Amino acid sequence: MQTLLTDRELLESLALDVESILRRHIDAADGWQPHDFVPWDDGRNFAFLHGTDWAPEQSELSEVAKLALTVSVLIADNLPSYHRELGKYLRTGAWWRWVGRWTAEENRHEIMIRNYLMVTRAVDPVELERMRMAHMTTGFRRPGMHLLDVLATCAFEETAAAIRHRNTAALGENPMVTAIAERIALDDELQATVFAELVEAGLNLAPDQAMRAIADQVAGFAVPSVTLADGRNSDDVLAAAGIYNRADENELVFKPLLQRWNVFTRTDFGEVGEAARAELAHLRD
Repeated sequence: MQTLLTDRELLESLALDVESILRRHIDAADGWQPHDFVPWDDGRNFAFLHGTDWAPEQSELSEVAKLALTVSVLIADNLPSYHRELGKYLRTGAWWRWVGRWTAEENRHEIMIRNYLMVTRAVDPVELERMRMAHMTTGFRRPGMHLLDVLATCAFEETAAAIRHRNTAALGENPMVTAIAERIALDDELQATVFAELVEAGLNLAPDQAMRAIADQVAGFAVPSVTLADGRNSDDVLAAAGIYNRADENELVFKPLLQRWNVFTRTDFGEVGEAARAELAHLRD
């Protein structure tokens, strides 16, 4: 029977892996600037500064593009909640440096999208601010999790976010929206790689524990969601718009990562790991 490691033991044992993975991520992540993606010449004052307040006819985006960008900026706006939830598990050494790096990258996404939406008057700024206040007041909280559960969940979440942004880019709304969505998708993919590599290191160190965590997080996975101004849930509207459909998660989120981790070909599982792997048999092919 494999030795059951505590979260503290896992944090310490995987510390060198975190260092090397973080260095590779920083080398791979392009030092792009959010202000480069905003057409500042399109901007003008609102009524508070003696300009003109927003009106629906000022937006040149389709309803689908407005929806996709609104959901993205609201999720990114709630960054303090995600930072807190991730940081309470990883508040040490290189792990904490990764939390800081991840947070800074996510904040850069929020800055870029919000500036684009405001400058181009793509959405109602008052409505967006009201949704932001409501969403952040509600906050975000995960159930109690162990380290390997956190890493598996984050790998799935970042993979799902990349899919959402790739599909937003595929709308072909306009060159700027496409560029913004592709830039964020690339960051999502790089972040997903960090978490996937950490899960892989966990599998090599504690195969049964990691496999149990993976199976549990597949079973309980849910992407972050927001409530829109009209009361609809973002899961439903994104699915209807073809941006992200939870019915596709097996094929697009789980299977690629399970293959990456060689879940169905590993030979180092004990009884616990084998039982967990059996729960994912429907994802094998």
